[in-house]
Amino acid sequence: MNEIVRKEKLTVDVYDFFIRSPQIAKKAKPGQFVIVRIHEKGERIPLTVAGTYPEEGIFRMVVKVVGKTTHELSMMNEGDELLDVVGPLGRESEIKRYGRVLLVGGGVGIATLYPIAKALKEVGNEVTVILGARSEEYLIMVEDFKMLCDTFLVTEDGSRGMKGLVTDAMDLLLKEKHYDVCWAVGPTIMMKFCTLKAKEYGVPIWVSLNPIMVDGTGMCGACRVNVRGEIKFACVDGPEFRGEDVDWDELLKRLAQYREQEKMSYERFLKAVGEGL
Repeated sequence: MNEIVRKEKLTVDVYDFFIRSPQIAKKAKPGQFVIVRIHEKGERIPLTVAGTYPEEGIFRMVVKVVGKTTHELSMMNEGDELLDVVGPLGRESEIKRYGRVLLVGGGVGIATLYPIAKALKEVGNEVTVILGARSEEYLIMVEDFKMLCDTFLVTEDGSRGMKGLVTDAMDLLLKEKHYDVCWAVGPTIMMKFCTLKAKEYGVPIWVSLNPIMVDGTGMCGACRVNVRGEIKFACVDGPEFRGEDVDWDELLKRLAQYREQEKMSYERFLKAVGEGL
């Protein structure tokens, strides 16, 4: 159980893992996540399910190295086993026939969108996706999406696709045609501005939030977010919420709450193991 069946390096700091877990492979739905613990002394981290293969008993997760635990995970190899994989957790995406759907992915958030895009296509939606990154080398899963739906690429330096931000691409596409609903998954600041752009055009938008999380079952309260003036827990009430209902400024402040401690922990780890990925 929890064996790393396959591992691939997608970019300088993003890794693609295929994990053997028949139960999660069978039960996980688009938008849901798992909580992983690497070893007995490891912290518990939430990671989105980026795909399932029930017939093989395998699920997929795409991991960006951002700190100590994700770096430790990146050092594991095929054949290694994760100590704990708990899930699927969270509410699944609201998949139904909307009509014309626009998906916006930034960085590793692109992986979260893939099962959502696939499910939306399967129920008859016309799907267009915007994939954005700093530069071409940081774009992931482009070919996966091209085989599935209309794909629009954006890089900040113009090394591939349109030069600019994903919101620039949204502006372009939303002017051309009407979309019935949007999804945006990526860095929190990106999702905030995608929400503002969708609101400008009167299009409802779903976002997948990534607040600090501990237990993933709604007991600790660490992942609380302010949604339409009410406290919600991203692990059980989300992780997806309507973007226009989220208090983005409060969420951004909470995400920075332990930044100094996270930095110190990661620096100690790098001194012990070296800095190479």
